[in-house]
Amino acid sequence: MAQILAASPTCQMRLTKPSSIASSKLWNSVVLKQKKQSSSKVRSFKVMALQSDNSTINRVESLLNLDTKPFTDRIIAEYIWIGGSGIDLRSKSRTLEKPVEDPSELPKWNYDGSSTGQAPGEDSEVILYPQAIFRDPFRGGNNILVICDTYTPAGEPIPTNKRARAAEIFSNKKVNEEIPWFGIEQEYTLLQPNVNWPLGWPVGAYPGPQGPYYCGVGAEKSWGRDISDAHYKACLYAGINISGTNGEVMPGQWEFQVGPSVGIEAGDHVWCARYLLERITEQAGVVLTLDPKPIEGDWNGAGCHTNYSTKSMREDGGFEVIKKAILNLSLRHMEHISAYGEGNERRLTGKHETASIDQFSWGVANRGCSIRVGRDTEKKGKGYLEDRRPASNMDPYIVTSLLAETTLLWEPTLEAEALAAQKLSLKV
Repeated sequence: MAQILAASPTCQMRLTKPSSIASSKLWNSVVLKQKKQSSSKVRSFKVMALQSDNSTINRVESLLNLDTKPFTDRIIAEYIWIGGSGIDLRSKSRTLEKPVEDPSELPKWNYDGSSTGQAPGEDSEVILYPQAIFRDPFRGGNNILVICDTYTPAGEPIPTNKRARAAEIFSNKKVNEEIPWFGIEQEYTLLQPNVNWPLGWPVGAYPGPQGPYYCGVGAEKSWGRDISDAHYKACLYAGINISGTNGEVMPGQWEFQVGPSVGIEAGDHVWCARYLLERITEQAGVVLTLDPKPIEGDWNGAGCHTNYSTKSMREDGGFEVIKKAILNLSLRHMEHISAYGEGNERRLTGKHETASIDQFSWGVANRGCSIRVGRDTEKKGKGYLEDRRPASNMDPYIVTSLLAETTLLWEPTLEAEALAAQKLSLKV
């Protein structure tokens, strides 16, 4: 993750004329490498594979792959928003008369909030405000994906709309001048359908202990690579600022990284990347979970480590600015923990490369701390910090804006600052 926060030009997505994407055969090629478990499981996957050769399925695929550009200027826009749980994604499609390049060109829309747990039945209309556009890797052509946030008909953000508050923080002059960069490491776990058990694991049993799986290669170590690779390419096609992927410590678990992204863009890109992953696993017949501790016991959980830097941190003398930021973060530890994802107490135990949820800590190159500083940052005297506390199901709008607020806008009392500095052995 160090590379993605190294000094580089600020990335801004611009819609360009997309080349044609590979046909849906890409998704049909997803091969789920699993150990032999039960004959019924193997048979069910083979039936799925055989169905793709069925003439009816092939006719549907040919329609899905139709290029409409020679016949009409009209395009399909898929409006995407966050549902009532604060972590589920919803979407629906509409036709636009011509291609667009900026969200300001898009109409607002609405949906039935009573069916998503976001509005009462007697006043169910929720308004979608388009905020970011990405190319659509499923439909290709000039078709687009649209990240939206959600409002009442009166124009007030509904409770699950965390983007509005984040945008307010990132538009603050002091925050804006510091050009906050974020690199987000999204871990996730792939599950076998119907049994809620990790992909590749024998149902109801366990593979060998952790050790060979992290960045592992081979049929006995890596399960779900085709899904990870398909997602990687879909993100690149869409215009998401994805910077890498890797297999994780627990088998069946993967990670992708997004960044460096500036301000509100980080949340938009992570949410769109999550949407693509949900769609790809849907097509592959695999279940995606962002549960921070999907399997109890001696197995790593799933986090969403957030790398963060400001302009002052990246310049000469930046390590002192980083230490001041760490001090502020220590004083608001429980406020951050409460906003960093559901079920995080099952993950932040002090084991499996985590710090205890109840105790703030920091260290250089220490993955058992709340905040990690890289050795390169220490050596150069400038760079970034890594907040290792966020859970895999965190809301990136909340986490990124809270980091900016705590380190750039919030000021502790001198007494609290002095006590915290002494406790953390920080000289600021």
